[in-house]
Amino acid sequence: MLIREQLQTVIHKMEVGFGVRIIRWLFIFAVLSAMLVLYDTRAYHNFNSPEAMDAAQLARNISEGRGYTTEFIRPFSLYLVQKRYGTTHPAEMFSTNITDMAQVYTAHPDLANAPLYPVMLGGLMKVWTPQWKIEKRKPFWSEGGAFLRYKPEFCIALFNQSLLFGVLVLTFQVGRKLFDETTGWFAAALTLGSDVLWKFSVSGLPTLLLMMILLGLTWCLIKVEENGRAERPDIRRLFCFAVLAGLLTGLGMLTRYSFGWLIVPVAVFLSMFGGIRRLGLAVTAVLGFATIVSPWALRNFFISGAPFGTAGYAVVEGTSGFPGSTFTQSLSPDMLAAFWLRPYGHKLLENVDKILRGDIFHLAGGWLGILFFAGLLAGLGNTGARRLRYFTLMSLLVLIVIQALGQTGLSTILPEFNTENLLVLLTPLVVIFGTGFFFTLVDRMNLPSVLMRPVTMLVLTILTWWTLVSTIILRVPATAYPPYYPPDMQRIAGWMRPDELMMSDIPWAVAWYGDRQCTWTTINSQYEFFQLNDRVKPVHGLYLSVKIVDSKILSECVNGGVGNWSRFAFELLTPQQKNFSDSIGKVNLDRPNTTTYPTDFPLHYAPLDTISSGLYLTDRQRW
Repeated sequence: MLIREQLQTVIHKMEVGFGVRIIRWLFIFAVLSAMLVLYDTRAYHNFNSPEAMDAAQLARNISEGRGYTTEFIRPFSLYLVQKRYGTTHPAEMFSTNITDMAQVYTAHPDLANAPLYPVMLGGLMKVWTPQWKIEKRKPFWSEGGAFLRYKPEFCIALFNQSLLFGVLVLTFQVGRKLFDETTGWFAAALTLGSDVLWKFSVSGLPTLLLMMILLGLTWCLIKVEENGRAERPDIRRLFCFAVLAGLLTGLGMLTRYSFGWLIVPVAVFLSMFGGIRRLGLAVTAVLGFATIVSPWALRNFFISGAPFGTAGYAVVEGTSGFPGSTFTQSLSPDMLAAFWLRPYGHKLLENVDKILRGDIFHLAGGWLGILFFAGLLAGLGNTGARRLRYFTLMSLLVLIVIQALGQTGLSTILPEFNTENLLVLLTPLVVIFGTGFFFTLVDRMNLPSVLMRPVTMLVLTILTWWTLVSTIILRVPATAYPPYYPPDMQRIAGWMRPDELMMSDIPWAVAWYGDRQCTWTTINSQYEFFQLNDRVKPVHGLYLSVKIVDSKILSECVNGGVGNWSRFAFELLTPQQKNFSDSIGKVNLDRPNTTTYPTDFPLHYAPLDTISSGLYLTDRQRW
C-alpha cells in the first residue's frame, strides 16, 4: 500500500508539479540544441567584421600573457602615443638616440577597444586553447581539401550563441515581470526567431553581451520602480539596485564605449520613478557608473592623452574634413580641423535621416517594431510597464543620436553587422512591448472563436521567423572571401619574422589570422608611408587585398589621386603605365617564382602565386 501511494505521488508530481517543469525545460533544451546544430551547419559564416577580428586577436594576446596589446596598428594610435610620450618626456624629443616613442618596436597598447569583451574571450582561450593553424583535411572545417571554417572563430561563435540563449532567458523574465507569463514565453519565442540576432551570434561581435547587460539593467530599473511606489519602500534595496544599475551601465561602457551614454536615461528614469529618494538614487547610479569606468579611462589617458583612446575620436570620422576612415589612417592628422563644429551638425543630420528612413523600421525584424511604435500611444494597465516604456523611448532617442554621430568607416565596410549598430540592442525590449501590445489588441478584438487567438499568434510567429527560416533553407556560404582568405594570410605571415612590421588595407585580418604586427595602410602611398617607414618603424611587407586590387579603374585607380593605394596597385599591375620601365612585372630569373618591381618604393619583390587573393610585396625573397 505504501509503495502504491508513493508511486501515485510521483505520478502526480510528474503530471502537475516538478515533473512538468523538468519536461518543459528538457523540451526547450532540445529545441535550442536543434536550432543550434541546424543554424551552424547551414548558415554559419566566418568573421567578416573588422571589429570581430580585432577583438579576437586582442583576446589571443591577453590569453598568451602579452597584456592588453594589439597587432592591428592604427596610424592615428601611433600619433597619439607618440604625442603623449613627447608631453611626458620633453627632454627626449630632440635626442639623437633612437627612442621608441610610438611603442611599436615592443607590443603596442590597444587604444581602440573597450576591455570587457576581449578579456572574456581571452579567458575562454585560456581555458580552451584553440588550434590556430587552418585545417584543410578534416570534414566540417574543410571541403574537398579547401578551407571552409576556422576553428577559433567557430568556438567564439558558440560562446556568443550561449549569450543568445541568456538573452532569451532574460527576455522571458522581463516580459513576465512587465506583463504576464504568456507574454514572457511568446516574447522569448519571437526573439529566438530573430534572424538578425542569429547573424550577430556568429559575427564575433559583443552585441549579444551588450543585450544581456541592457536586460539586466532593465531588470534593476523594474525593481527600483516597483519598490519605489510601495507604501513602505525598502531603502536599502532601492540603493542596492541603483548601484547595480550604475555598475551594469559601466560594464556596458567597458564593452562598447557608446553604451555609456545610456547613463543619461538611467539617471532620468531613477529621478522620475525612484520614489521618495529618487534624486539620491540617480546620483548613486551615476557614482557607481563612474567608479567602474574611471580606472580604464585613466589607463588610456596615461598612455595616449585621451580617456577613450582612438575610439574617442569616432565623431570626427565620416565628416567632410575626414571622409571614411582617413582620420584613423593618418599618421599626422590636422587636429585643428577636428574642432570645427559645422561638419558634425551635417554628419548628425545626414545619419539621423538615414536611420529614420531605414534602420528604425527594421527593429526586431520589422513587424514587432511596428507593434512597438503603435503601442507607445496605447494605454497599459501595468504601472511598471507604462513607466519602463519611457526608459525604452529615452534610450531609443539617445542611441539614435549617438549612432548617427559615432558612425565611422566601419559602417561602410559592413553596413549592418557592426558594433556601431546600436539600435539592435533594443531588440528584446521592442519584442516585449510589441508582444504586450499584440495581446492587448487580440483581447479587444471580437474573435469569432477561441481558436482564433492561437491562430493570430501563429501568424505573427511565421512573419517573425520567416527571414531566419529562409536563411537556413537557402544556406549561407561559410567563407568570407572576398576579401578574406585565411590560408593565404597565414602563409604570407609565416614568411615574416614576429618583430617585423607589415602593412595592409585589411590589417585586422592579418593580425588575427597571421599573428603578425600589421599597420593600416596610410592615407597615401607617398609622404605618409615614408614618414611611417623612415621615422616610426620600417615596413617589411605590404599586403593589398582584392578589395584594393579589384578597384574601379577610372574613378578609383586613374582619378583616385596621387598616392592612392588603388592607383598604386593599378600601376604595379599594368606595366604600360608611363611611370614605369618596360621591365616591370617580369619574372626574376635569379629568384624563381618571383616578380621584381624596380621602383623607388622600398618593397619590390612579389611571389607569383599569391596574386589570386591579393598583392604581396616585400623587401627581399622570403619563400
